Amino acid sequence: MSLGERLPARRDDDPFMNAAMGIAARWGEALGPEKLEVALKALEPELKREHQFRLRRLEAKEAEAERQAAAAQAEAERAAREVIEKRHHMHRIATLVAGMVASLAMLGGGLYIAPHNAWLAAGLCGPSLLALVKIFVLQRSDDGDMRAAERTARDAANAASASSAGPPVV
Repeated sequence: MSLGERLPARRDDDPFMNAAMGIAARWGEALGPEKLEVALKALEPELKREHQFRLRRLEAKEAEAERQAAAAQAEAERAAREVIEKRHHMHRIATLVAGMVASLAMLGGGLYIAPHNAWLAAGLCGPSLLALVKIFVLQRSDDGDMRAAERTARDAANAASASSAGPPVV
């Protein structure tokens, strides 16, 4: 290919590369091969600097995009954590209210029935009430609580059956 002939246009999608090839072809025509080689060698450090600058700018954009993605992820996790905490708080308040209502109902029933049936009142106001309050307020239950409530209920049932049988026959 002689200097008089034009280089074929490249079919790249990159407009910068097409422009560079056009400029190189015009320089080759105007300067000649020796001067073009010297000009290109002088231009090479500038092109390297521009390339490094573009790479660093691209890396900075990628790092910024990663930071933004991490911040968005952290924000989403924080929002999800807040929703979970809010639900947990509402559940805790609901169980406390339910425990309070059930405890007041048992205490009121025990006080209402106390003049007529002391053993049933003791069953309602004794260890079973304490076990129920412990379940709702502390949200835990021990075997000892259940055994005490069962023992009180059994004693109340035994006392009720003994008192309904009438006085002992002598």
